[in-house]
Amino acid sequence: MRTPAPHSGPTATPSANSPDAPRPTVLVIANGHGEDSIAASLIARFPGHVETHAYPVMGDGAAFSGICTLAGPRLDLPSQGSRVRGGTVAGDLPAIARGLPRALGFLRAARRRYDRVVVVGDMTAIYLARLCGLRVSVYLDVYKYGASHRYSALERKTIARVCETVYCRDEALAASLRAHDIDAASGGNVMMDTLDYGQYDAQAKRRNPLAIALLPGSRAGTAEAMAIQIAAIERLRRTDLDLFAALAPGIEPDQIASATGLDHRPPFRPRGCDLGVLMGRGGLIVHLTRGAVGNVLEASDVVLSQAGTATQQALGLGKPVISMRSPGTRAKRVTDEAALMGRGRVLVEEDAGRLASALRTLLDNPGERARIAAVMPARIGGAGTLAAVVESLFG
Repeated sequence: MRTPAPHSGPTATPSANSPDAPRPTVLVIANGHGEDSIAASLIARFPGHVETHAYPVMGDGAAFSGICTLAGPRLDLPSQGSRVRGGTVAGDLPAIARGLPRALGFLRAARRRYDRVVVVGDMTAIYLARLCGLRVSVYLDVYKYGASHRYSALERKTIARVCETVYCRDEALAASLRAHDIDAASGGNVMMDTLDYGQYDAQAKRRNPLAIALLPGSRAGTAEAMAIQIAAIERLRRTDLDLFAALAPGIEPDQIASATGLDHRPPFRPRGCDLGVLMGRGGLIVHLTRGAVGNVLEASDVVLSQAGTATQQALGLGKPVISMRSPGTRAKRVTDEAALMGRGRVLVEEDAGRLASALRTLLDNPGERARIAAVMPARIGGAGTLAAVVESLFG
């Protein structure tokens, strides 16, 4: 029989960062364009020793480029996941029926493949996890807010069966789950954690007393929306305004130039987030950026926004927002958003004249702008959620 080698002491356990330690595997599920961006920001904060895969349930998952590996089949929905307009669910049903079996198959296999699972979004992925017997380590609910939402009995029961920990957008929602013995907390409004700042000094470009930020959106109809925004600004016939437009990924300056009738001039020396300017009649100049929404918002006095997440981010920074209500927008969505945003966001019909009138009122009323700056940051909530989620997973 072979004699064992002498043993000089207790066996050392490899630390989490040791090359010999097993790498924890994490699956992050997101179900929407905005949710993808939030999930990507979360993953970017994970420790370096973690092996992470992202499963964007719908879309191309572009937000995860350079962040982590993509996994799972994706649904190609006609609505692109937007529920602003009525009837989109019915229009998506054929695509959902075709893609759902593959999605469920992937999630069943995920039970054996991943150490931890994180869901970022609404209840959709939680219901899918329940169907597959998939346990969710952290559910980051980015949809509901206490001003106009409550968890139904079915939602609470499903969350209790599927989720270990839930992070809500406000304390009222978290408390409603804790009252039913569900581990829930609120670290703030996760939208404020994901506000993009880049290499762009918007403040240095200001030349006038007032500045307007244009956020035309990220989906189909973006160029057309900005055309209406520009038409409204032209109706004001003012020369005391600086204009900044923050373009989402996939929205190109030439698209915007074509829709607005303006001339795109790229930067002489491309640098950072600068996309150049749009120039038009009467000396109108619009500074274009990408990846610097925070820079633009902080340098502006009023915001024209068709974006979802960025609207809340603007309000969270205390900036008044004017949005246009697109034809077909669901009445419940309007009611829910009004409950959260109050007087901080003015909603007008999709018309350049009405948009111009609302914009003129805000530009000429510094007292109202100051009131919004004083009350909206607390109402929207601050940053802190992503750090809390990372601590919950790896702390």
